[in-house]
Amino acid sequence: MPARSKSEKAPRPFDPALAARYPAVIGCDEVGRGALCGPVMVAAVWFDPLAFPPEILARLDDSKRLDRAAREALTPLIRAHARVSLAAGSRALVDRVNVRAATLDAMRRAVAGLGLDATVLVDGRDAIPGLSQSCRAVIGGDRLVPQIAAASIVAKTLRDEIMRRLARRHPAYAWERNAGYGTAAHLAGLTARGRSPHHRVSFTGRFETVGVVSGS
Repeated sequence: MPARSKSEKAPRPFDPALAARYPAVIGCDEVGRGALCGPVMVAAVWFDPLAFPPEILARLDDSKRLDRAAREALTPLIRAHARVSLAAGSRALVDRVNVRAATLDAMRRAVAGLGLDATVLVDGRDAIPGLSQSCRAVIGGDRLVPQIAAASIVAKTLRDEIMRRLARRHPAYAWERNAGYGTAAHLAGLTARGRSPHHRVSFTGRFETVGVVSGS
């Protein structure tokens, strides 16, 4: 089989004709775990694929494989046709308990916010502790479980918007372009201006802490 060219998009993973193969579960995913600043954002999403609009199901994918316009178009559609709950692990919580614990705590709260006794499938290697229902971790779940894909889209759309808003107050770090991840522009801002109040000290301890940063 010939290799796929870089310009050729990979196919979307969820075929509406196969909706019967996808169970009605809660999908859970996070965004921002590896960022240098800002919250970890979590979404938990439940829907029955057999009752979900097939034209939306066909557009779901791992949020990293979708561009901003696609994610922002899908997010209100997902929220209109599914049950969605959001939770965040704040920068302060990440520094206090570590990013893994903060993420799992936000996942537990997001799932609990749905108020549903349904099986939970979570992207990654860690099942969510403290739930009253069954939970299973699925490696690569945002390409295998449509509810996890939907959760990743909703969480990323919201977190990216938060980081764009923060970027207007702290423009030195180019968060509107990097969403708080450690790009060259972000690291250059940290080197030149120090750490903002939104930076995770546990991730950026070698930089000085400063007050509100303005200007670029």
